[in-house]
Amino acid sequence: MLSSSSRLLRVLSLLQTRSHWAGPELAERLAVHPRTLRRDIDRLRQLGYPIHASSGVAGGYAFRAGRSLPPLLLDDEEALAVAIALQIAAAGTVSGVEESSLRALVKLEQVMPARLRRRTDALRSAILPMQRIGPTIDAGVLATLATACRDQLQVGFAYRDVKGRSTARMVEPQGLVHTGNHWYLVAWDPARDDWRTFRIDRVESEPVNGVHFAPRPGPGGGDLRAYVAGGIAVDIQGEEARVVLHQPMEVMAPRIPPAAALLEAIDDTRCLMRCPAHQLDWLVYWLMSLNVEFEAQAPPALIDRLRAAGERVARALGGMAGTRPIYGNRRK
Repeated sequence: MLSSSSRLLRVLSLLQTRSHWAGPELAERLAVHPRTLRRDIDRLRQLGYPIHASSGVAGGYAFRAGRSLPPLLLDDEEALAVAIALQIAAAGTVSGVEESSLRALVKLEQVMPARLRRRTDALRSAILPMQRIGPTIDAGVLATLATACRDQLQVGFAYRDVKGRSTARMVEPQGLVHTGNHWYLVAWDPARDDWRTFRIDRVESEPVNGVHFAPRPGPGGGDLRAYVAGGIAVDIQGEEARVVLHQPMEVMAPRIPPAAALLEAIDDTRCLMRCPAHQLDWLVYWLMSLNVEFEAQAPPALIDRLRAAGERVARALGGMAGTRPIYGNRRK
């Protein structure tokens, strides 16, 4: 038999797993009389939990939005997932949430059991953030657009295109996509009678929600990530860098966004990466961070930079005999 306090925690845990519980079903799950359940619900309301009760055949209990955020109950995996997400958010590409993410992480870790704190510490030491790539965006702008997507509200904003021209847009938002470098809004543009993709860091004004709109099937068969990826694939103009990666294409594709490089399968164990060659120093750094064996084919300047990087590493290691170059062989 659960104590009163333990039973209250159990009620909270169950209420957070569903949007609605039938009264008899919830009482049966707790192995208590419906009158006991009603008293427990009243106690939780006194503690500030916004629990709604309905009567009738379909009556029962459900959480509703309140004036303040009540305490939440998380299982071990949920708490771990939240801790990881907060750590990433503190150093992420959404501006305005870094400090609040750190505060929330500290609060969470203070009440974590020792077993979870050890797992969180291990993950923190193992997960090393890369240099931030791409511009940051305002958390308020992202939240407004996400709300418009969820509630099917038209949204208006000033938008600066790739050529620096600013226009006023009123669109019907479908969803948000993060590619690893940028955030994008996929929306139906009534003025152009077509789907459009907007980079959120180019939204110049605070978005304003408008009237409701009738939903329509999304582009790309509803796969917004694939739709955005197809629309932002890198356009290689001018000199091209070509590198053979010693991993299958299906392994490398999730790690290399199409906005950064194009991949072509060579065989079951290798693929060819093609990308613009205008930022060779960054490309050298990127190739090293992939932790994949590779062979640089072109341009010659890339091979020279890789050779110089390999020589610096060898010198840093004390000129160890037999140090194997990491840049691959020049193909003629």
